Amino acid sequence: MTGASTNAKSIQVEEFFNNTDLGPANLGATFTNRLKDYYQQNSNLRVVKENGELLIEGMVSVYQISQVAPVSGGSSNTSDVAALTRLTIAVKANYVDTIKPENNFKDRVFSFYADFPNTQDLNTVRESLERKIFEQIYIDIFNATIANW
Repeated sequence: MTGASTNAKSIQVEEFFNNTDLGPANLGATFTNRLKDYYQQNSNLRVVKENGELLIEGMVSVYQISQVAPVSGGSSNTSDVAALTRLTIAVKANYVDTIKPENNFKDRVFSFYADFPNTQDLNTVRESLERKIFEQIYIDIFNATIANW
């Protein structure tokens, strides 16, 4: 996707910090590295360490596990149980466009979730869920920054 609507040649992606209680310790670094890769693969921008014409920074602010889709236990003696568990991740980002400052934003939240059956342990599906959730967040950030959707 080279449909980026910017004249910028470079983007600086600062480390996104993991500001969650439940997320894995390397969550921020994983998010940051994959976001850099996303910009490199989907635009003509060069990812630089400093003095980028564009700058994005922020933090992983939510890593939440919740029960969804309750189903009846089958008898009046058993309570409803959840058939699915949901992992929700949110990222708060700041964006600076030195060429078109009207595109700047601060503390914008990008969030997505993925559900998995209660029969699966989170640790066995964590990586694939995070990858799926992050992929959607990358698309949303990309669209909000250089694609101007």
